[in-house]
Amino acid sequence: MPAPLHWKKSLWILWGANFSIMCGMNLILPFLPLYIGQLGVHEVGDVVRWTGWIVAAQFITSFLTQPLWGAIADRRGRKIMLLRAGFGMAVVTALMGIVTEPWQLLALRLLNGFFSGFISMAVSLQASVTPREHSGKALGTLQTGSIAGSLIGPLIGGLLAGMIGYSHIFFVTGGLMLCASLIVMIFIHEERKAPAQKKARERTEWRLFRPLLPVFAASLITQVGMMSIEPIVTVYAKTIYSGNHLELFAGLIVAITGIANLFGSPSLGRLGDRIGQRKTLVIALSMAALAFIPQAFATSITMLLVGRFLLGLFIGGMIPSLNVLVLKLAPTQIQGTAYGFNTSSLFLGNLIGPLLGSHFAAAYGFKSVFYITMGILLLCALFVYLNRSLETLRQSNSA
Repeated sequence: MPAPLHWKKSLWILWGANFSIMCGMNLILPFLPLYIGQLGVHEVGDVVRWTGWIVAAQFITSFLTQPLWGAIADRRGRKIMLLRAGFGMAVVTALMGIVTEPWQLLALRLLNGFFSGFISMAVSLQASVTPREHSGKALGTLQTGSIAGSLIGPLIGGLLAGMIGYSHIFFVTGGLMLCASLIVMIFIHEERKAPAQKKARERTEWRLFRPLLPVFAASLITQVGMMSIEPIVTVYAKTIYSGNHLELFAGLIVAITGIANLFGSPSLGRLGDRIGQRKTLVIALSMAALAFIPQAFATSITMLLVGRFLLGLFIGGMIPSLNVLVLKLAPTQIQGTAYGFNTSSLFLGNLIGPLLGSHFAAAYGFKSVFYITMGILLLCALFVYLNRSLETLRQSNSA
């Protein structure tokens, strides 16, 4: 049957492209503060501040530009937006390897955010070709490509840093992004439908976004809750572990959540196809919140690892469920724009979450961040559960 083969082929091609993009983006993370030191910043406080701003810079411009790229994708096609993001990021990232001042690196990170959007457009493209009864499974599987890349990238980057030097890794990263873009350009063929009449689109477009506002809100709240714990988790580990190989365990604490996510994401995606994405999202949010209990009360590194693994299992149900809700609630003519707004909501959560977590950790202690994160996720689960219009509209749209 050509239709199933078409979406399955697209899924695995985009999986490989997403893996390459995320692997490349995460190659630089392990040594970024050290690279800033090579650029002439030597005081620890200054290195930390520059690192924070350089990491955040890409999220700032990404947050501002994602709806624009989504709107253009609705008019011009999703494939061309994938190529814009992939080739643009490849060039800008390679240029980061020849900077001589930290402000130049900051400027390029801001520019890189302008070109970002590869992952969200890959999701939008895959959603547009996948039969709705398989959308949860497909988007959950697609997410594992990004997760695998984000897990393997830092390991490869840390290894290469000692072998070829910091600046050369930016060239490797640009090469990986270039490969991902070429894969899409050669193997992905998008069948575009004729656009709607301009007047009709102008009259109805913004009204059609109204049902999606709860999804965007849930994406923002979910990401704030998940990212609030990231800045302090490895420091927290030092307070409960004083043995040898602390660096190894610190890396494992970060990585184990993503490893569990590889199993949880497709499984919860299939569950969403059976019982609905709204119910799956409520389950995932609630169980992820409960997974913070063993972390908050951890007295050993093993207990913390168990909590992080359980958290990773249920994180896998959140973003795919939200992406499928966007697919089912957004009419075809605004799907690219809708995915752009949803991605902007996630990026805004990426900005707010770490700031919130670090503030409460400094003011009230590490454990307060776990309790606050639990509360945020449970409130989000209640918000999604009470918003029955998501399920009603899902059924009416699929009818």
